[in-house]
Amino acid sequence: MKRWMIAGIMLAVAAGVAPWAPAGAPAFAQSQFGDEPEDADAVRVAAAVVREISAIPEKAMPPALLKNAHAIAVIPNVIKAGLVVGGRYGKGVLLVRDAAGGWQAPAEISITSGSLGWQIGVQSTDVILVFKTPRSVQGLASGKVTLGADASVAAGPVGRHAEAATDIQLKAEVYSYSRNRGLFAGVSFEGSGLQTGKTLKAPKAARELQEAIDKASAGRR
Repeated sequence: MKRWMIAGIMLAVAAGVAPWAPAGAPAFAQSQFGDEPEDADAVRVAAAVVREISAIPEKAMPPALLKNAHAIAVIPNVIKAGLVVGGRYGKGVLLVRDAAGGWQAPAEISITSGSLGWQIGVQSTDVILVFKTPRSVQGLASGKVTLGADASVAAGPVGRHAEAATDIQLKAEVYSYSRNRGLFAGVSFEGSGLQTGKTLKAPKAARELQEAIDKASAGRR
């Protein structure tokens, strides 16, 4: 079973696309309908990840970084597997700010990457990407971005003590985080490909995710 799963990951990485990405789906469009169960589940899981991480201020993302973000992607349960050649894939939720500083309807986003070198096993992590510049968000609107090539990426600062460095020392366009087995830390995802998909039809669930991010941006649990 593990061999088939790893083989599937390798095929997806080699193809350079996410197998679940819908063809021709507009990114960042506004949802005008009620929640669809599958979409709502995806958004609520993302909201739970943000709330759980924000509950521990010493290990959370700096509120100032979130407050000034142009977009935030939450990708739960990203699977990393390897057997000499490794790969990573996952699917989550993207929120992009509108012109008024609020949030557009959530969109689907996927992440894929591959690597060489001795490695074995399967690992699941929660990934959060914070897009700090308009240029990084504009790249997403085109449908696909490679971190480190189309947008600079760096491991994000963690905890309240990182506040001072957020705007002064950090110059990357995207800051990345990973949570594995309870450990939350900034981890670089350079070389990973991001691809946007359909707009998620989950306006009610989206409010939960927006509220979780807004509370974290204000330093509230």
